[in-house]
Amino acid sequence: MNEPADTSAEAARIDVLFREKARAEVDAAEALVPDAGVVRGQGDLLADVLLVKGDPGPRDAAKKRALAGDDGVAIGRALDALGLSSARFALCTRIGSPGVSRIERVRLMTEAIDPRTVVLLDAEAAEDFAAAFGCTVPAPGELTRILGREVVAVDGFAASLSDDGRKRRVWRQLKVLEQEDRS
Repeated sequence: MNEPADTSAEAARIDVLFREKARAEVDAAEALVPDAGVVRGQGDLLADVLLVKGDPGPRDAAKKRALAGDDGVAIGRALDALGLSSARFALCTRIGSPGVSRIERVRLMTEAIDPRTVVLLDAEAAEDFAAAFGCTVPAPGELTRILGREVVAVDGFAASLSDDGRKRRVWRQLKVLEQEDRS
């Protein structure tokens, strides 16, 4: 009788290949907006959740990476509370000069990461995501499927951190992700 094959080495090799492919695709997308001081996307290249923010905040700009401020910590805690503690990748859409390359970057980065769930953290992110995929802007708090991905927009996540009423509204909008079986 044959011994079962050890698949762990093969799985590790495939993981490395997928990460290398995603890294090359993300780097190509980032190169579309070569402006100095650009805020880069950051996180797990094989993330299940993609966090999309419009304009970078002061800490994002200072650290040159998306969601580097209090909003990054807060959205992480919110998703953990909803049971979405899986790997995440974050990007800001409003970097560099406005134009087609910026929107194309959003599309290419989304395709490179290939997340199951996309969370659009403000109106600018929702507008840019819709432009990138040629769809209508998702309404805040409604779980939508766009090209096989679960997409939810919220009404200004970063702004909600200093406004209790808005924080409650954004939390209600995020809770659509809490449903047990969305497949």
